[in-house]
Amino acid sequence: MCPPESTDGPDAAGAAEWLILVYRVPSEPTRLRATVWRRLKGLGAVYLQNSIAALPKAPAAERALQKLRHEILQMSGTAVLMSSTVLAGESHVLNLYQKARTDEYEEIIDRCTDFLAGIEKEHNAQHFTYAELEENEVDHTKLINWLAKIRARDTFQAPGSNEVDNALAKCAQALEDYAARVYTEESEAH
Repeated sequence: MCPPESTDGPDAAGAAEWLILVYRVPSEPTRLRATVWRRLKGLGAVYLQNSIAALPKAPAAERALQKLRHEILQMSGTAVLMSSTVLAGESHVLNLYQKARTDEYEEIIDRCTDFLAGIEKEHNAQHFTYAELEENEVDHTKLINWLAKIRARDTFQAPGSNEVDNALAKCAQALEDYAARVYTEESEAH
């Protein structure tokens, strides 16, 4: 008898626990599959194979997957939700999960670059209005809220967190500078 393979997961004290959703939805209409995919992506799940998704075990994740399972059944599909530890290959599952979070952080950084370019464009056009300021504030708030959702599911602290903090700090400073200029221009106009 061979000794059990050691875990290669994130915790030296033991392997991480995962929730595994195995599902099947009807092939038509295709919007059903797209709906399930979007929900899983929104939760931060990673695909181990087609129609097999994993999330780190947590009460909120379990509730969300139970709800999704119910929705899949309502679509005339099938779904099984399991709790599991990985006996072999946990580093692969963890790497998939970490890469997904890092990709999300990089996407926010890209959006921050776009945000900064938009602020610069308004400066160059000398367009300093309360309406534009409000639009930029809404965009900035969306970035902050998006980051909060990613951080909430970043169970294992994926790379990219510091870089996204720096990018958002630049956005906040650019917004403050723009707001100060809007206040100055508007007060001089009246």
